[in-house]
Amino acid sequence: MFVEPQPESQKIYKKPLFYSSLAVILGLIYLAWVFIGRWETNREFERRAAEKAAQQRAEDQRAVERQGGTRFEILSFYVTPSLIKRGESAQLCYGVSNTKTVRLDPAVESSMWPSLSRCIYVQPKKETTYTLTAEDAEGHSKTATVTLLVK
Repeated sequence: MFVEPQPESQKIYKKPLFYSSLAVILGLIYLAWVFIGRWETNREFERRAAEKAAQQRAEDQRAVERQGGTRFEILSFYVTPSLIKRGESAQLCYGVSNTKTVRLDPAVESSMWPSLSRCIYVQPKKETTYTLTAEDAEGHSKTATVTLLVK
């Protein structure tokens, strides 16, 4: 009895190991493609987040500098309007940075505290020169004066 060999093309269909191996390899290639794509997306996201954080730090630093930075300073001290009639009121405004305490001479009814920008109402009966004294944590002090004219 002579058995005729089968052609190669028919043998391939009868090898499930070949197809399952091919499916596993294709699955691994797809999985690698997905992971690499996500890894690249995450790197881009992290790069953008780092750029945004650097921009925010620079913006924050500029804001701190605009508000006096780390310097102990009287940023502003003024009265508006600078001329009033007797019985009218005016706004006395001040701004300080890195200050522990502030006081005003002559004293006013409103309480005083360190602030980057604060205004209080004053109503003097005669021309008055106000002196703002600011003191930092080390005990250093700075002063500024402003005059309110009263008709």
